[in-house]
Amino acid sequence: MILWIVGHLLAVSVGVCLGLFGSGGGILALPILVYVMGIPTKSAAAMNLIIVASVSLFGLIPHWRAKNIDFKTAFIFGPAAILGAFSGARIATLPVVTAAFQMTLFAVIMLLTSVLMIRRGSQPVVDDKVAFYPSLLNKYRWVWLILIIEGLVVGFVTGFVGIGGGFMIVPAFVLLGNLPMKRAIGTALLIIVLKSFAGFLGYLGHVSLNGNLILSFTVAASTGIIPGAYLTQVVPTNRLQKIFGYFLLVAAALILLQNLVQR
Repeated sequence: MILWIVGHLLAVSVGVCLGLFGSGGGILALPILVYVMGIPTKSAAAMNLIIVASVSLFGLIPHWRAKNIDFKTAFIFGPAAILGAFSGARIATLPVVTAAFQMTLFAVIMLLTSVLMIRRGSQPVVDDKVAFYPSLLNKYRWVWLILIIEGLVVGFVTGFVGIGGGFMIVPAFVLLGNLPMKRAIGTALLIIVLKSFAGFLGYLGHVSLNGNLILSFTVAASTGIIPGAYLTQVVPTNRLQKIFGYFLLVAAALILLQNLVQR
């Protein structure tokens, strides 16, 4: 019972991250489900995807109203990401893919996320864009092809390890799509909803699911969206990103160490 309460209190942080950065929710939710709630890794990945899709849908509403969604970019990136997510999930359900391998890959991705967050947090924000994202490639005609390829890769990672992957989508939209940060976050949330749901469908019927936990965890995570959005008005986002990055760095190191020791 105590772990159930702690897990749901931690679930609020998932929504806070989505409200703050438009990403980072899934990368927190998965270890909470596995290490606090005691859910098997593959089941946790599937449950995490539907939780992230639901919470992101809730967080998408204010961006939709504010017209912070670029449908052209979403149309280019979306189908490839959906296909990649479904494929990644189906491959993850194969017996040859072990839980230890999934969590080790997840920890590596978490380390990458922490480095990006720390670097982004050290950069000034200019015209609603982080200086770490120099928009250099948008002038080339073949940029749409890069977006499609990245959509496949990000989608595959989403399905395989069960995370939203917003930390990989937002930079792509700023760098390649030349979108302002708020518009990139809104568009990323739409993509996260679509590909997370596709990844969940890839797991459906192949892993056991706890419907009650999915519902309660989603409700708890959704309550963090509004405080997260409020914090962006009070505290500089780049400072919060840096703090979050160091937190992820420590968490990733612990998860990686545990899974390497178990091998």
